[in-house]
Parts: sequence; structure tokens; C-alpha cells
Amino acid sequence: MDLFDMMKARLTDIAVQPRSSFPFHVRAMRNSRVLVVCLVVLTLCVGAVLPVETEARKKSRGGPRPQPQLRIIDLNVDPNPFEVSNGPLQFNVTVQLPKKLDDGTILEVTSLISSPSKTSLRFLTYRQPVEVVMSEADSTDSPNLSVELSWDGQDHRKQPAGPGTYSYEVRTKLLANGEKGLRTIMVAWPKRGTVEVKSPREEIQNEASD
Repeated sequence: MDLFDMMKARLTDIAVQPRSSFPFHVRAMRNSRVLVVCLVVLTLCVGAVLPVETEARKKSRGGPRPQPQLRIIDLNVDPNPFEVSNGPLQFNVTVQLPKKLDDGTILEVTSLISSPSKTSLRFLTYRQPVEVVMSEADSTDSPNLSVELSWDGQDHRKQPAGPGTYSYEVRTKLLANGEKGLRTIMVAWPKRGTVEVKSPREEIQNEASD
């Protein structure tokens, strides 16, 4: 029988104690003392349990998440500012791969470009099997792979992007073939930034002012 069962049994005994056993004032004093003792014990038990639960929650949350082995170690967006009539905007992404890769692993790199109003969007994607040639068989360095994404300056409706500050988010992940198709096996932390899109008229005015 644990502490709470003992306390419950004691309180039950008090409740069913015949009234004729003790004078009223004796029974009241005895019952009050028992209740006070029970409350003190309960308070001590709760105070001992709560710090343990709080410490357990802190441990479950842990510190900062470790960075995955798949990483975007370099991202170059050029040109910035960007004018649609002067050619595509290039996203040059350098990805650091894990040291060990299974055959058939697929690398996917994507970039979501959003207009200031979030009404104009464009999604760029690269997806190819990973082919890494190691310079040394016993190399301890993680292999790197360069990927290039190009934006022609058009939105999802195939309309030229208007001037403004556009935001982009570059993501990469590793995929593998499973029984139900491709499945994600590792995801890198994304890279975010902005690119200034200018209209041809703005570019002409800037050149004239120079």
C-alpha cells in the first residue's frame, strides 16, 4: 500500500468513526490534526515531483538541433539587381553531401521565388541521381556538388515579373526509391534571401543618371 492509499484509508476511517466513540471536541481536534498532516504530506509530494517533471521537459527539448550532413554551403544569385530583358537569373548552389551515399540516391534542389505581394510565384527544381567521383579512395572530406538553377523572369502564369523586391528560398534534399515511389531520406536547412527585379525603364534611367 503506497502513501496515497494509506492517506485515503485514514480519511475513510475518520469519516466512518462512530460519533459516540469520542466527545465532539476531541473528535474535531483529532480529525483536524490528521487533515493537516495529510495536506503537509501532499504538498511535499507535489513539490518533489514537479521539479523532476520540469527537468525532464528541459532534457526532452534539448539544445540546438545539430546541422544535418546534407548542407547548402554556398549560394550565389547573379545578377542582383536583375532585369528580365537581360537574360536569366542564375542560382549557383554548392551542396555538401554526406560521406556515405547508397547507390541510386537522388539529389533534389529547389528554389521558390515570390513577388512582394505573394501573388506571383515561380518554382524551380533540379532532380538528378547523385554521381560523385572521389579524388581519393580514403578521403575523409565530404563530397561537394554544384547545381545551377535558372529563372527566366516569368511567373507561374508565364508573365514577365514586375519590378520589386522578390524573396527566394532554396532547399535541397536526398531521395531514394521505395516501394511506394520516392521517399525523403535527408533534408538540408534552407537558404533565404531577396533579389531586386527592375523594369527596363528603371535600368535606362539609372544608366542616364550615371
